[in-house]
Amino acid sequence: MKVQIEKEHLLGLIGRSQNIVEKRNTMPVLINVLLDVEDTNLKLFATNLEVSLTDYAQAKIFEPGKVAVNAKNLFDIVKELQDGPITLEKQENNWLKITQFKSVFNIVGISPDEYPIFPTYSTKEFISFDAKALTEMIEKTIYSVSNDETRYHLNGVFFENLKSGSDIHHRMVATDGHRLSLIDIPANGENSGNNGGVIIPRKGLAEIRKLLDSVEGEFKMAIEGSQLIVKKGSTVLMIRLIEGKYPNYKQLIPQNLSKKVNVSRESLLSSLKRVSLLSNQKSKGVTLCLTEGKMKITSNNPELGDAQEEIDVDYSGEELKIGFNAKYILDVLGSFSDESVDINLNDQLSPGIIRPAGSENYTCVVMPMRI
Repeated sequence: MKVQIEKEHLLGLIGRSQNIVEKRNTMPVLINVLLDVEDTNLKLFATNLEVSLTDYAQAKIFEPGKVAVNAKNLFDIVKELQDGPITLEKQENNWLKITQFKSVFNIVGISPDEYPIFPTYSTKEFISFDAKALTEMIEKTIYSVSNDETRYHLNGVFFENLKSGSDIHHRMVATDGHRLSLIDIPANGENSGNNGGVIIPRKGLAEIRKLLDSVEGEFKMAIEGSQLIVKKGSTVLMIRLIEGKYPNYKQLIPQNLSKKVNVSRESLLSSLKRVSLLSNQKSKGVTLCLTEGKMKITSNNPELGDAQEEIDVDYSGEELKIGFNAKYILDVLGSFSDESVDINLNDQLSPGIIRPAGSENYTCVVMPMRI
C-alpha cells in the first residue's frame, strides 16, 4: 500500500474517527483505524463495536492495500505536519511509514486481518432529515438519558414516527426515571417505516451531533435490522441500536396540572445557579416557594450554609412549596433559548412540567424531591 494525500483531507478523515475509537483497553485492536487504499480513494474505518464510521477522501494511489494503525498516534503526527501532500506507505511488518518533505515517521501497525469485520448495509430506504432539526432534537433529549447501565434500555433516546391523520412527525424521548424530555418535529412527508420506535444509544447520538456540527441542509438516515445508518457526503455512521422495550413514557407525563407559572428563563437560570452553590453537593436540592407574583428559591446545606433569592414571576394561585434537583431544571433551561418558561405544577409531591412559553412540541417532566 502506498498513497499520497493532502494534509487537510487526511486530517479531516482521522479527526472524525477520534471519538469513536475505543479508549479503554477492553479490546486493544479497537484503538486502531483501518486504512484501505483502492481505486482513487483512501478509505478509513473506525469502530468501537457500538458506533462504526466509514469515510473516504480522494488521493493519489501508487499501490492498493490495507493497514490498521493507532488512531491517536496517526492523528497527532498528521496534525503537526506542514500543509501539503503526505505519503503513507505500508511496510512489510505492518508498520506505516509517513513521509512529508524531510519528515519521516514509522509507526507500529497491525495486520488488517485482525481488524473486526465491519458492519455493512443493503437498504436503500433512506429518508432525508434536516441537520439543524435533528441537532435540536438531540440537544433537547440527550441530557435526560440514564447513566445506569443496569437499565440498559434507558441508556439511549427513543425515536419514533407518529402519524396523526395525514401528518407525520418525528419524536424523541429520553428519561432516567427522575426526569423526562420529549420533542416532536414535523416530518417532511416521508415515513421511514419504524413506527414501533427504536432506542439510539447515547454515544451514537453524540457522534451524530458531532457529524452534523459542520453540516447545513439535509442528510440521509435509515434503519435496517438493529442498525441506524446516517449518511452525509462521503461519511457513513452505523450505530448499533439498543435492544429492549422502552417504557410507556406517556404514563410518566402528568395531565391536568392546576398551577401555572410563567418566568423569565434567564432570571430563573441565573438564580438557580447561584442558590444551588450552597445546596447539598450530591442531591443539588433547592426549594421553590410560590406566592402571588413571586418565587423564592432557597437552599440549605449544614456543612456550607444557606442561600435564598426571590424573583418576579407571573403566578396567581395559592402558595406552594416544592423541592427539585437544581441540576435537572438547569439542564432543561440550558437546552433552549426562548425568553420565558412555563412551569405547570399540582402539589409538592407531583411531578412538574417545564416548557418554553407557548410551546407544545417540547415537554420536560421533572420529579420533585421531598423537602
